[in-house]
Amino acid sequence: MTERASASPYLTIKNDLLSQIRSGQLRPGDAVPHEETIAQQYGVARATVHRAMRELAEEGFVERKRRAGTRVAAVGGRTTKVDIALVRDEIERTGAPYRFKILTRNVLVEDDFAQRILRVSSKQPVLYLEILHYAGDQPYQLEERWINLDVVPSAETQPFDATNPNEWLIATMPYAEAEHKFSAQNATANQAKALALAEGDALFVIERRTALDAKMITYVRMLHPGQTYAMAATNFSLSTKN
Repeated sequence: MTERASASPYLTIKNDLLSQIRSGQLRPGDAVPHEETIAQQYGVARATVHRAMRELAEEGFVERKRRAGTRVAAVGGRTTKVDIALVRDEIERTGAPYRFKILTRNVLVEDDFAQRILRVSSKQPVLYLEILHYAGDQPYQLEERWINLDVVPSAETQPFDATNPNEWLIATMPYAEAEHKFSAQNATANQAKALALAEGDALFVIERRTALDAKMITYVRMLHPGQTYAMAATNFSLSTKN
């Protein structure tokens, strides 16, 4: 018996709706079909659908309003544990204009590092991106990001032309857990070239990995020139940024 077949009807409905939200098929602000419509689709009582909707609302994935119906919640309303700064905001606070450039974009399969860091099987595809963020004309941050396409399949076809991958994930994908690591390293030849440094120069590195329902969403490594970058932490609050 498959996992889907053995699940209770309300969990099947709940998980199907979650899948539509996570894949971007249902986006923040979109109306969720009426309970009666879903009940007819699945051949269940309306009370079964009501239970699934109630749990989705309690977990912050949908908003239920009398007369207005049920809609997918804005990502900022979902529960997470830390606040994560946007590189765009960091740069614009200095008064410099922000822009970014995608340097590398590949879909990886059977990649040892991606399998280990995102805990995926050898057959699961992972999107790898290198993004260079600029403060004016000066390279500010080199971002190396791996996205689990099993969890966020729509990332594979996103152009990331006007919105950088981090901001796009904020708008489309919540997370429940985040872990961070801060370190220093010497720039490799490729990293030094991207950041207009000398090979071996010091870099300040922030690593972050986010997850939802025990599945890894993304792992990102953000590299900054050590001689010019400073990090300040003032508080922590609820947010949903990747």
